Amino acid sequence: MPALAARLRSFAYAFAGVRTLFATQPNFRIHTFAALLVVVGGLALRVTLADWLWLTAAIAGVLVTEALNTALEFLADAVSTDHHPLIGKAKDCAAGAVLLSALGAAVIGIVVFGPQVLALRG
Repeated sequence: MPALAARLRSFAYAFAGVRTLFATQPNFRIHTFAALLVVVGGLALRVTLADWLWLTAAIAGVLVTEALNTALEFLADAVSTDHHPLIGKAKDCAAGAVLLSALGAAVIGIVVFGPQVLALRG
């Protein structure tokens, strides 16, 4: 039973982390809203199972990258409140990772939804 309690505690910590993301990170809330729009769009357009896999991977990639960026920022701020050029570079790289994942997700969205939207117009 102690092992089960430890596993349940680890889930509680993980959910606390997600609550922290929602409570403190406007960009996480924006990405989550965008993900909900993608899900609604996918349901409305009845995308294929393969398309759902791509969309799910894109959504997860952006949300995970945003969470890791936030974790790095929290850790860096705990290490030093003074400006340090290497901490600045680390934060910039983490923010760049979020940007790259969001751009990749946008490409996936265009590939999945583009032909269907064009077909609706046409």
